[in-house]
Amino acid sequence: MKLRDSYHPYAITTIVFWSLAYVLTRLALQYFSAFSLGFLRYFAACCTLVVVAVLTKMKLPHKADLPWFLAAGAVGFFFYMITFNKGEETVTASTGSVVITTVPVITALLARFVYKEKLYGFQWAAIVIEFVGVLVLTLMDGVFSINIGLLWLFLAALSLSIYNLLQRKLTKAYTALQTSAFSIFFGTILLAVFLPASVKEVSHAPDIQLAYIAVLGIFSSAIAYVAWSKAFAKAKQTSQVSNYMFVTPFLTSILGFLIADEVPGQATLLGGTIIILGILVFNFGGKIYESIYNKKSTV
Repeated sequence: MKLRDSYHPYAITTIVFWSLAYVLTRLALQYFSAFSLGFLRYFAACCTLVVVAVLTKMKLPHKADLPWFLAAGAVGFFFYMITFNKGEETVTASTGSVVITTVPVITALLARFVYKEKLYGFQWAAIVIEFVGVLVLTLMDGVFSINIGLLWLFLAALSLSIYNLLQRKLTKAYTALQTSAFSIFFGTILLAVFLPASVKEVSHAPDIQLAYIAVLGIFSSAIAYVAWSKAFAKAKQTSQVSNYMFVTPFLTSILGFLIADEVPGQATLLGGTIIILGILVFNFGGKIYESIYNKKSTV
């Protein structure tokens, strides 16, 4: 597969910017409330995409598809943000990381029933390996807590998984830019319920906090979601793209060290190595098996 036809660069771009978002969000939450930050982040993304839409003369979606874009905006931005923030209020960061990294598994299961996508044995094995890596990364030095926050976080994981499937559907008829842009537009409209509090907070915000919002909106939202949609458009299976989410906790730890001086421990190194191994098995296990099988056949 040629690089220009591959989904890997787009998925990797998204994961890098989403991992950066975890670090910058922690810094921004020192000043903004969680809901205000959510609205401001996607408002910045919305403004960015409006400029792009005008410059590229982006075509509007068909009326029949508007409900699909509204659904994508609702589950991928509005509902996900609310449920995730509610969950994070009552569980440890370790627990939150474990639950959210169930998204690739939930996405794979939903895609199996909705799109009839088949996963091979080595791909399921890779998912197990990656999840073990996440457990090592988050629990080796942490504590797993159980309370009502788990329900909120599982709802967040489910909403993001549904968003992934909707992106898969929409990118069959629209470009990645159109798909992500209109989804974010609808999501931002729904998030406008937090506009009054956001205006009050941003009016007194330090410049560095505004810079965090700009980066979160432009890079971790606008560019990241466009790249994510592009990856779905190029991939043969939904799970091929969503599987990259397993690497987010490891990459977040690395960026946290570089940006916020959060020194990664042994759990980060060991868990990250296991996750990367799982990613390699998921994406290249089939080729390795075919290579071994072909060699045996020629003997």
